[in-house]
Amino acid sequence: MDRVVFVIPSYEIGGAQRVLLTLLGNVDRTRIAPELVVFDATGGLLPQVPDDVPVHDLGRPRLRAAIPSLFNTLRRLRPDTVFSTLGYVNLAILAMRPFLGFRPRVIIRESNTPSDSLPSLPYSGIISAAYRMLYRRADHVICQSEIMAQDLVQNFNVRPDQVVQLPNPVDVTAIREGIRNPVRAKGGGLRLVSAGHLIHQKAYDHLLDMFADLPTNSQMTIFGDGAERASLEAQIVKLGIADRVRLPGFVPDPWPEIAGADGFLMPSRWEGLPNAALEALVCGTPVIATPTTGGLVDVAAQAPDGAVTLVPFGAEFLKAMAALEPNPDMGKRPNLLPDDFALDRVAAAFNALLT
Repeated sequence: MDRVVFVIPSYEIGGAQRVLLTLLGNVDRTRIAPELVVFDATGGLLPQVPDDVPVHDLGRPRLRAAIPSLFNTLRRLRPDTVFSTLGYVNLAILAMRPFLGFRPRVIIRESNTPSDSLPSLPYSGIISAAYRMLYRRADHVICQSEIMAQDLVQNFNVRPDQVVQLPNPVDVTAIREGIRNPVRAKGGGLRLVSAGHLIHQKAYDHLLDMFADLPTNSQMTIFGDGAERASLEAQIVKLGIADRVRLPGFVPDPWPEIAGADGFLMPSRWEGLPNAALEALVCGTPVIATPTTGGLVDVAAQAPDGAVTLVPFGAEFLKAMAALEPNPDMGKRPNLLPDDFALDRVAAAFNALLT
């Protein structure tokens, strides 16, 4: 039986962390013995950690402090495979790999398109150089889209034979069970939703500017929390749309309200493959997104006509929102997500990769 160690910095709520824990929970226990190494075992995703998985808490929230403990823990556990999915953790594991004293397979998952995401980081030039130098050490690099795969091969020295395209797993059954009774605010006009961290990447500042130009009977809810909450709240007041925009914070299962909306909005400046948009499609809610949302380009090619609309910021995005039709009596709509993203299919492919 193969021993596989999953490495995660914390249980902080985020798309990459959710994907790792979902994959961990669906590892084939007849062939694989999974263990989890976490820098700091705190955060809202703690309930998603499977009860049968041994957890090694390093008690070191910051990467710099965690590296010695991570190195010693991997040497002690001597797993057959190490798996991680956040760029800075990937780099740390690949940097220490030659010094571990044994040679595990290292499988990393990239969670964003690097050419889009890295320039926004401090010391972006150094980090980009580290990607080009260290990612070649991985046995496999998991990507969620053709765009991401091309970016890594063309700009970061990843070999084509290293790349494995694996979409994000979506628990279609759980979501469909959760939308038996869609929730929709009363009244006429469009009902729009979005979900994600309230941070620069998600471009909610642009979205609010565009939403302010819609008819005054339109309403929008943005699920999530983050560093830009205060500035977004101030912008909402300045635009005079406080009675039409809700920021309810993080909600574990926002699916009934997403299922009751006329459209799901994803205005991100960059993405890998946004889980929230995939879940919206499962709810039967059409998605309007920017072309920089990474893997949604692939999803749009497979999904039914009209399920995913990709348009740039500004007039075209506003036009796409305005073109939606209010439908207060929609009921439960059919799943719009292509079958390739279903949890069982993705989990089967991931288990095959691990073994």
